[in-house]
Amino acid sequence: MRAVRLPLIALALAAVVFAATLFYRATLPVPVPAPTPAPAQAAATSTMPQSGQVTLAVTPLSTLPLPQRASGGPYREGVVGSVQRINPLLASLNPVDEALSALIFEGLTAINEYGEPVPSLADRWTISSDSLEYVVFLRSDVKWQDGIPFTAADVLYTTSLLASPDFPGDPALAAFWRTVEVQQLSDSVVRFRLAQPLGSFLERLSIGLLPEHALRGTPASALAAHPFNLAPIGTGPYQLAELRADSTGIREVELRVSPAFRQRPEAAALPYALDPVNFTLFSSFEAAQNGLAAGLVDSLAAATPAERESLFVLSNNAGLEVYNQIENRLGVLLFNFQNDDKPYFRDQRTRVALQAALDPDALIERVMVNSAVPANSPIMPGSWAYEANMPWAAYDPARARALIAQAAERLERVNAANEPEPTAIPNSGQVAPGVDPTATPTPTPPPAVLFEFSILVPEDPVLVSLAGEIAAQWSQVGVAASVESVPLDVFRQRLQDGQFDTTIVEMGLGSSADPDVYDFWHQGQYPDGENLAGVDDRQLSVLLERARRDPYGVNRERDYQLFQQEFAEKAIAIPLYHPLFTYVSQPRVQGIQLGFIGRASDRFRNIGEWSLNN
Repeated sequence: MRAVRLPLIALALAAVVFAATLFYRATLPVPVPAPTPAPAQAAATSTMPQSGQVTLAVTPLSTLPLPQRASGGPYREGVVGSVQRINPLLASLNPVDEALSALIFEGLTAINEYGEPVPSLADRWTISSDSLEYVVFLRSDVKWQDGIPFTAADVLYTTSLLASPDFPGDPALAAFWRTVEVQQLSDSVVRFRLAQPLGSFLERLSIGLLPEHALRGTPASALAAHPFNLAPIGTGPYQLAELRADSTGIREVELRVSPAFRQRPEAAALPYALDPVNFTLFSSFEAAQNGLAAGLVDSLAAATPAERESLFVLSNNAGLEVYNQIENRLGVLLFNFQNDDKPYFRDQRTRVALQAALDPDALIERVMVNSAVPANSPIMPGSWAYEANMPWAAYDPARARALIAQAAERLERVNAANEPEPTAIPNSGQVAPGVDPTATPTPTPPPAVLFEFSILVPEDPVLVSLAGEIAAQWSQVGVAASVESVPLDVFRQRLQDGQFDTTIVEMGLGSSADPDVYDFWHQGQYPDGENLAGVDDRQLSVLLERARRDPYGVNRERDYQLFQQEFAEKAIAIPLYHPLFTYVSQPRVQGIQLGFIGRASDRFRNIGEWSLNN
């Protein structure tokens, strides 16, 4: 007993201390820990009915520590519309979502300031000799904003959603990805197998990728209503920090620089001084412009010709900074080749005459000054395939009047004798034998009106005015053209249904500067594609088929030059203008540089170099 006496005393004292500690802790209030959301759960509690309206209570998203607010912040961007789904696969359906997704998500490739695809989440790639197989090697230093490493599983999951029959996004996007076979070769290598060569495939890889671990098990049919759309996790430079809402919905979105992105080499090379970046939502462009004038927001972009003109006027009056860049869009006047009520559009003489009767430079200068520049090709200026010296007929109202008279006389003979039209005209665009459309015929005084048709435009004041100017110039050559303006949704439906004589449309040429315009002019893209005019020219189609096959561009330049020459000689359509992307900011915002603009969010391409001068 003497040997164990001291250990027994120590044990007894320890028991007393332990009992006292338990008694003390029992008298303290018990804290209730906040629940930790699962990766696939939204940080913002939300409901997403089919209409897309959002009701939510807001909490911060990331479990990673956010950096301290920069002394010059916050930067405030004005946007028009509502937040619906911050998801790169669905963002094309809503400009606000597209702007937010561009800062939060990344693709395997990105589009640089020259419109060229460059590596982003991809480290490099190889292309097979038949141009059908792309093997993409992924970066090993990328993490999602919740700290999980980026792998090939994320690529496979994203492409599987895109290719699903239940994909709720853009049908054209889904149709393309259903033709691509995607295979994971390892955690860092993915192989894409195409059904046919496509020179612009690398641009298609710029679509933002989704985290497989956060959406695991979610089918495409459930994607549109998933809480992830209001609590996104990307790999981009900014992450969602907070959504601020009132009784009418989300009014402000706050983004912060992502700590995960900060660890990457490209982030270390740039300051990313704008932290946070706040997006203030307005219900109308007028309200957003008033907010810019009052200093409530720092920057605002225009989306229509009327908005561009309005912003330009405001900048002159308020001393704001204006940044202009040509959008990758083409404003073009289309003839309806498939309109049997107006068969003269199939006659090359008629189209050449209508083109020669217009002075497009003067039109754009009068109607769209400061909001557009004249166009003379279906391919964008600045592209390596662009041909500046196109064989367009010179502005010559006298020659146009004579050609219109010839076309009208020919049509009258056809109608009187029930003589069929030359089969070469609708299919190849060639004129009748013995007629030289390039020769200047002897002017013949025409009747008051030789042809009568309408110009369909949406209810946009600038486009209505432009159509009116075109109609006025055509009236000088024996053509009575009326302007028909309709609501935008009606306009789109009538284009799809082919219910127009002529129309002015803006064609989006893609988010890269690749000159592939196959979708708009190939005969196979009518009636179910984007060949809205119903152009049925086999020679043009062959050139477009050849040109899009070579990913290296070795032979493409020559094919596109021939395409542009044929396009101009046959006056397939009349290119009118390229809209200017107009971005206006307060003078305190420094470092903005606009490069290639394929979509509105490209304005943020060098946001890592922006700063605020207070």
